[in-house]
Amino acid sequence: MSMNLPRPIADYIEAGARLDLEGMLKPFRHDAVFIDNGKRHEGLAEIRRLLAEEAIPVKAIFTPDRVREEGGATVLDGPAEGDFPGSPLRFTYRFTLADGAISTLETTA
Repeated sequence: MSMNLPRPIADYIEAGARLDLEGMLKPFRHDAVFIDNGKRHEGLAEIRRLLAEEAIPVKAIFTPDRVREEGGATVLDGPAEGDFPGSPLRFTYRFTLADGAISTLETTA
C-alpha cells in the first residue's frame, strides 16, 4: 500500500486484502467498537462475528484511494469489491486509535 497510514490501520487493510480474519482482528483493542453502517459491534468477539459472517464469506476487499485526517480520526475512502450485490461499492472507513491500536472503526457506504 502506497499510503502513509498508521501501522494498525495499514495492518488491518493489508489483512483485509488477504481475507485474513485473524490478521484483521489483531490491530484492534480488546474493547474496540466497530460501527458498520449504523450497527454497533462492541468487543473483539462481536467484531470477529461481524467480519466472519459479513465480510469474509462475500470476499469483501476494501482498497482505499484517499486518506485524510478529520477530527482526530484517520478517514479512508475507496471501493470495496467482492461477491455482493452492487460490487464495487464506495465506502468510507473512519478509524480512531488509542494506545497503538484501533479503538473505533466506523464504515459507511
